[in-house]
Amino acid sequence: MRIASYNIRKAVGLDWQRDAERILRVLEEIDADVVVLQESDKRTGKRAGVLPESRLANDLGYCFADVSTRADSHGWHGNAILYRNSTATCDRAGRIDLPTLEPRGAVFMQLSEPNIEVIGVHLGLTNRVRNKQIAALRHHIDAQSCPVLIAGDFNAWRLDTSIADALGDNCEMICPGNSFHTSRPIAALDRFILKGRVGHVSSYVHRTTLSARASDHLPIVINLDFPN
Repeated sequence: MRIASYNIRKAVGLDWQRDAERILRVLEEIDADVVVLQESDKRTGKRAGVLPESRLANDLGYCFADVSTRADSHGWHGNAILYRNSTATCDRAGRIDLPTLEPRGAVFMQLSEPNIEVIGVHLGLTNRVRNKQIAALRHHIDAQSCPVLIAGDFNAWRLDTSIADALGDNCEMICPGNSFHTSRPIAALDRFILKGRVGHVSSYVHRTTLSARASDHLPIVINLDFPN
């Protein structure tokens, strides 16, 4: 299974133009089974989603996991999950409340085929807030019996094991590489956390001509293998 995480900055590229088509073309390049998105909704008004759902469904085969609380939003506080029901079976989806000083949160989707829970996050800007959010995430994943993948924008500039350690035993932090800022990638803000019996085959930062201008973050991708 291929899973991607992408902070799309509300589809606003480095040219400061909102171009949803450009984001769709990047997703087409990646060709993932599941995509975790951050900043997929506008921040004001109806918090409307910025991607064309009909194009996602008809041309790329994606549907949104049902995590939104607003009719026009793709997700919750901008966090959304896309999946292809031809390759992934969604049992349920929902939201995880995180302590925060600003509109942030986490969303999850439990799959039965293959058996895994995918959690999308966009964490706070300060260590103090992030530590509280990590504690809330640990409380959630400790209750799960299946493997878990946490994906998203961790907003942590330091590369160490402290986040994985705080999430509990058998949690592995996977940093595919520097994903921010696309004009000069110097920080690995976008990461994966893997827990449970699932294999990490490979991971990488998806840097192409398109992705280098579609958002201020580059997408990250992980390929997983599930033991029989």
